[in-house]
Amino acid sequence: MLRAPFWSALLLGAALMPSIAHATADHGTADEAKAMVEKAVALIKSEGPEKAFAAFDDPANKDFHDKDLYIFVRSMDGNTVAHGANKGMIGHTSLDLKDADGKLYNKEMIDDAKTKGSGWVDYRWPNPVDKKIEQKSSYVERAGDYVVGAGFYK
Repeated sequence: MLRAPFWSALLLGAALMPSIAHATADHGTADEAKAMVEKAVALIKSEGPEKAFAAFDDPANKDFHDKDLYIFVRSMDGNTVAHGANKGMIGHTSLDLKDADGKLYNKEMIDDAKTKGSGWVDYRWPNPVDKKIEQKSSYVERAGDYVVGAGFYK
């Protein structure tokens, strides 16, 4: 026979399920971030950087803005050339850009793209949906002279 604590825990878990599902409905996944980067790299290759960057920067373009996912692009010197969540970052160059904990995440992204062609980088960054600093993991891929990335909040 099952005891009351088991049933209480089961009922509590069932009661929380809708709120858990709702809490993650606004968050992208690792697979979605990677797919968005692959689509962005394909657009750069087919349409060229200028057209692609305009698409990435346009919040109305749902191919590159979904939930809390967005595309960012940097040149190999760290200069941000497109940013779907913060156009104020465009034109700023810094391999010394640090996250909330002081990690040189931008340098790591560029190093990964240069040496491996692609990869995942973990860091802490403000979420554009709720404005809180959260753990983030970004997938980056090299596209010619650019590093294209998108990250999901964990």
